[in-house]
Amino acid sequence: MRRIVAIVVAGLVAGALDILAAFASYVSQGATVEGILKYIASGLLGASALQGGMAMVWLGLLCHFVLTTGMASVFLLAAQRLRALTVHPWLWGSVYGVLTWVAMVYVVVPLSGVVGWKLPEGWSIVSGLLSHIFYVGVPIAHITQWGLRGRNDSR
Repeated sequence: MRRIVAIVVAGLVAGALDILAAFASYVSQGATVEGILKYIASGLLGASALQGGMAMVWLGLLCHFVLTTGMASVFLLAAQRLRALTVHPWLWGSVYGVLTWVAMVYVVVPLSGVVGWKLPEGWSIVSGLLSHIFYVGVPIAHITQWGLRGRNDSR
């Protein structure tokens, strides 16, 4: 049960930190919170999501948290087999943050229905990597460390 709680908490924490960072970054560039979330929803529904109402906003938020919870699940499953992942959560969380960013930029988003997707350049690469390291990978690794600590673990 603790492992399931760890996955859910890690997915929620990473999702909240990551989406708040996205809001801070993109709203300062003229985007709206609603527009950002509709853009995320367009990964599932294509351009029609951008014209939708509040249902698309909520769908985008749900999609975001499903993705981060999936990322947390993958890390926890890997850490169950490779317990070294929980020994140094800053290191392995940073590595995992880079891997999640690469997966999102080169696999998930290009294969989705997002309209007008372009590969990031310049500062967008740096900010995306830092965001995924500190707001996704590291929190997931730390929460996974807690979730895998149990009766048979002396740590």
